Amino acid sequence: MSGATRIISSVSAMEDLGSLLGSKLDAGAVLLLNGGLGAGKTALARGIGRALGISEVTSPTFVISKIYPGRIPLVHVDAYRLIGQELAVFDDLDLELRIPQSVTVIEWGAGFVERLSDTFIEIDIEFGANPDERAVTIKGIEL
Repeated sequence: MSGATRIISSVSAMEDLGSLLGSKLDAGAVLLLNGGLGAGKTALARGIGRALGISEVTSPTFVISKIYPGRIPLVHVDAYRLIGQELAVFDDLDLELRIPQSVTVIEWGAGFVERLSDTFIEIDIEFGANPDERAVTIKGIEL
């Protein structure tokens, strides 16, 4: 599955991309965000939340998942702390119960997201040539 790549040059531009993406999402959408620490995954999720009517989205690293009420609820998961754990730990989050009525964004979710949905939007964020630049490849939806 190939996708279009965009060059993003600031945190606010990453949030704007997330807002554009969020405006195209319906309840039931599942997104997988790939990228290193500090790549901008949470900034993208913050923009998605903004499009869903959510004023503040923060990193769920230490709580693993957060649910935000909005026009469409946002379930934001950071699976970083689950890497190397038994899959049952992920299953205990009961995310599949929330998917039909929510937009679900999973950071560090490779290997987990496939347990929730056969179809999902995959977003790869890579560091660019300068410290603020990111190459963002979005697969599974046209913007």
